[in-house]
Amino acid sequence: MDGVAQPAFVLMWSSAFIVGIIGVGAAPPMVVLFARYAFAGPLLVLYGLAVHAVWPRGRELRHVIVAGLLMQIVQFGAFYTAMGEHVPAVVIALMQGLNPVVIALFSGVLGEHITRRQWVGFGIGGIGVALAVSDQSAFSWMGLLLCVIGLLGLSLGTVYQKKFTPTVDSRAATAVHQLASAPFAAMLVLLSGNFHISDPGRFGVSLTWMVLMNSMGAFLLLNAMLRRWDATRVGKLFFATPVTTAVLAWLFIAQPLHPLTITGLGVGVIGMVLASRRAPARPAQPEPAAQPAPTAQPAPTVPDALPQLARA
Repeated sequence: MDGVAQPAFVLMWSSAFIVGIIGVGAAPPMVVLFARYAFAGPLLVLYGLAVHAVWPRGRELRHVIVAGLLMQIVQFGAFYTAMGEHVPAVVIALMQGLNPVVIALFSGVLGEHITRRQWVGFGIGGIGVALAVSDQSAFSWMGLLLCVIGLLGLSLGTVYQKKFTPTVDSRAATAVHQLASAPFAAMLVLLSGNFHISDPGRFGVSLTWMVLMNSMGAFLLLNAMLRRWDATRVGKLFFATPVTTAVLAWLFIAQPLHPLTITGLGVGVIGMVLASRRAPARPAQPEPAAQPAPTAQPAPTVPDALPQLARA
């Protein structure tokens, strides 16, 4: 566990961007989306039953479905379509990595506040994305807009879930998210009117990896690490995924690593680290007899968002 789990998780998480691009190169994005949930959903339900997961019911179940649609349909629907618009894997990985920062921007919903350091980190992270994007020749503004929509889907889904279903069993929530998303993805396929799979072999290989390694393997490993180690140690692994994604994209799908792309990666990771750190606690000061006013909670960091991210 100590020697293999961490690099294995980073590789599995980063590989999702690579197999996604391979998948949408062989089939329409919405077909890839539907196939992923149609296979992963039932498998995750079987896994949840096998481990005796506690399933949500009633109003709680409805909240889980809403969060799942934001995280799965909005996020991956937008990201897969962006891949179809030739957005590089490293740009999508950087955008997804800004999720904890965007959660902080919605902190008012959770009664939390944003520190000055997080604002600075958000700005630096945005500069990193801009640098990585500026060096891409085959890139469209529509693709960038889709990345923003995907990021908002993940972040809003995380905030919604944290507010309305904070105690739901993550194993059951993951299964419900993907199973409930399958019919919505099917409707998107019908609306697109594009069902043609140009390369069944590549599509089958990428789909198998998405289901087994991304939808199931990465989730199971993430939860195993959270049970064994503290969230801070696990959260730091997400800072390695954009760089790992860039290297994998260069090796397996021939996406070049230009100087500005590398610079944008470095700047973006620095911004992610700054935006995800808590402000140092101040030493306690003597208080007068009057009751002190309650203080707001700090904005969520990468470790804070890990339980919700695990369900994505």
